Amino acid sequence: MPLDAICLTAVLDELRGSLVGGKIDKIYQPSRDEVVLSVRCTDGNRKLLLSGSPNHPRLHFTTLPRENPAEPPMFCMLLRKYLTSARILELRQSSMERLVELRLECLDELGDRVERKLVLEAMGRRANLILTDGEGRITDCLRRVDGDASSLRQLLPGMFYRQPPAPEKIDPMALSEEELRALMADLPQREGDKLLLDTFQGISPLIAREVAFRAGEDRSALTEKFLALLADVRAARFTPTLLLRDGKSADFSFMPILQYGPESELREYESFSALLDDFYAHRESQDRVRQKGADLLRTVQNARDRTMRKIANQSRELSATADRERQRELGDIITSNLHAMAKGMTKLTALDFYDPEGKMVDITLDPLLTPQQNAAKYYKAYNKAKTAEQMLTVQLEKNGAELTYLESVLENLKLAEGERDLQEIRQELTDAGYLRGQKKAAKREKRLSGKPMEFRSSAGLRISVGKNNAQNDALTTKLAGKGDIWLHTQKIHGSHVILWTEGRAPDLESLHEAAVLAATFSQGREGKKIPVDYTPVKYVKKPAGARPGMVVYTTYQTAYVDPSEELARRLRVK
Repeated sequence: MPLDAICLTAVLDELRGSLVGGKIDKIYQPSRDEVVLSVRCTDGNRKLLLSGSPNHPRLHFTTLPRENPAEPPMFCMLLRKYLTSARILELRQSSMERLVELRLECLDELGDRVERKLVLEAMGRRANLILTDGEGRITDCLRRVDGDASSLRQLLPGMFYRQPPAPEKIDPMALSEEELRALMADLPQREGDKLLLDTFQGISPLIAREVAFRAGEDRSALTEKFLALLADVRAARFTPTLLLRDGKSADFSFMPILQYGPESELREYESFSALLDDFYAHRESQDRVRQKGADLLRTVQNARDRTMRKIANQSRELSATADRERQRELGDIITSNLHAMAKGMTKLTALDFYDPEGKMVDITLDPLLTPQQNAAKYYKAYNKAKTAEQMLTVQLEKNGAELTYLESVLENLKLAEGERDLQEIRQELTDAGYLRGQKKAAKREKRLSGKPMEFRSSAGLRISVGKNNAQNDALTTKLAGKGDIWLHTQKIHGSHVILWTEGRAPDLESLHEAAVLAATFSQGREGKKIPVDYTPVKYVKKPAGARPGMVVYTTYQTAYVDPSEELARRLRVK
């Protein structure tokens, strides 16, 4: 669910103890919608993420590495100018609203202490991040809103900041228990969740359904459950809870969600920051890759589709050569009956001495050709089909290898975590000739070299997972030692995985965990009992002239494991 007002209250309650009094050391803007403040807090250095993304607006501490652009955006430069070394005085939330104000003490150009505010409006498609001065004037914002975009409220530098108009609903936190009981009694009869949603602000559909589910059909029970929820909010009794379905994160909340019964799994977290980091990590990584790698994805998909059409056409042509032997046989029959033929005949009826039953056969002739020329025509068709079979077999093998390679690149795009990974894939496609227009420019640019994903097994052994073909090649053919263990899913695309043995036999648990990682970072990530081959690196070879990431191997064993994103998160070295 989006971060609703109550969940935002829970997050702020968690952040205040560390942030209030903290000093902002550094400011980054890894993407258009995200700002990261490096804060020297009372309990150590922390990174505070403020996201104005229309899809995922929120704020929380983060430990995930984020790749920053080579040139910081203008909004980032402005924040650095005004907020570097600022002290956080207060975190304030409008009651039951998804709006947070960070009140900051800063130094102006003359060295005097002044107050500024950084306002996060975590309101879906209208999400924004706004910097104001001490008088409430907008210095700048993540998204400027002019009169053409909104006639109700503009957000432009120099204008006084005004909060978004309040919804025409009731703030339940502003009511006493007696007032709320009376209000609930006067409301018309209707479904419990819709009644809560339409009447009160700050309540998300998920929480409205949960309260209604716990209350059943009884209106008085609905009132009691809603009062209990508000009491928990006032007392700051929150439980960071992740909702999983089929082993995948589906939603999150500040309380256990029981409405889905045994179809879902609940996982409690120690903090909301850890919960939100885990919940959004994969989603946002994929969003960034889809945006920045759209051109690469389109190029590879077009090349793959073109190759698949070639293979389909060549397969049909190859099937058509299957009767070539019959063409030769008909030529032989014509040759043996030349004495009974004359020019101008359109058909020859003769004994088929290739038929085990010795039946007669009708052979179509060209009346414009001599008998000898008709025989030659059938022999020519035979030879043409034979040559075509040889050429098509070679072409099918070549195009099959190309299709395998392109599908591996598509799989690599799913694993890309930032611009550096995408640039590596872009370089690879340029070298392979798929991005010919950029070839000269690519030679002049400094070639980037990204790092594989790093994990640490429960027993402490290092595990490396390649994110693209270049990294797979480097891991397997250059970096890994002969005694290290190489792992890869059997007959499906996936990452090369290296279990670094450090010169000794690996323990079974580390081997199993490495196999699970190989299955997780493969096309089989959605399945169960995925076969993963493993063998010492000395048995893995790269054929001469093979595409990047393509290897052959011998003397291997196979493990059948279930992919696990949870294990990958737990073992990941951050």
